[in-house]
Amino acid sequence: MSLKIGVMGGAGGNIPPQHLKKAAQLGEAIAHAECVMITGACPGLPLAAARAAKRRGGTVVGVSPGLSLDEHAYKYGYKYGSPTLAHDVLIFTGSGLMGREVINIRSSDIVVFMGGSTGTLGELAIAYDEGKLMGVVTGTGGISDMVEEILTACGKDTGARVLYDGDPASLVKELLEVYRIEHHRQPSVFCRGTSDPSLAPVEGSEQDVICGMWVAPGTAAARRIRDGKRFVFCSLQCAERFDSEPTSFLDGTDRSGES
Repeated sequence: MSLKIGVMGGAGGNIPPQHLKKAAQLGEAIAHAECVMITGACPGLPLAAARAAKRRGGTVVGVSPGLSLDEHAYKYGYKYGSPTLAHDVLIFTGSGLMGREVINIRSSDIVVFMGGSTGTLGELAIAYDEGKLMGVVTGTGGISDMVEEILTACGKDTGARVLYDGDPASLVKELLEVYRIEHHRQPSVFCRGTSDPSLAPVEGSEQDVICGMWVAPGTAAARRIRDGKRFVFCSLQCAERFDSEPTSFLDGTDRSGES
């Protein structure tokens, strides 16, 4: 299953050409990595990234604030310039501009920010609060150039991780490396290891050997049998990691980092 990278950022105002160029580079990098791009189905920097991804054969999903194509095109299209092109799929939430932000973030494995104003600030708050892996394309103005200061002022440890880079292609490469090696174990606050007392195992639970999460009976996202032993997984990402190197986990210990 392809990883999903959300692109959140400035959708209005006078966007400098150099920022639009970086957005296009971001879209190309996401398509090159064979990841699915998620946007808020909005104009501006996310649309520039979406168009570039499509030119490179990528897949783009737009999460619309509208209830239907008509509302998206006429209400949000006329007023805000919400696009109907450059997306393979539009998901209609009927949640309005701010309501759809939660869906944007929770649908993304990784979230990248560029420029932006109050809408981007809301998406940043959701992503950080929910422990997402985030990237910031530096030098694109707006909220994105204030992220480090904002998060420092929050003083809250959520498990989120933020990477900063002015080169979109390098940023995507770094984010994917961190996700696949490290962050897949705790992709959000909803998938945490056993150190959290609120996630103590219920009777009959089995432990995911990849991330350490206890999986309650009947709730496994995937199951595997190797050498007569059954393994359960909290997510498809954990199952895919197991499939890629099962011998590293057959005794219940992750030795994939050993030489």
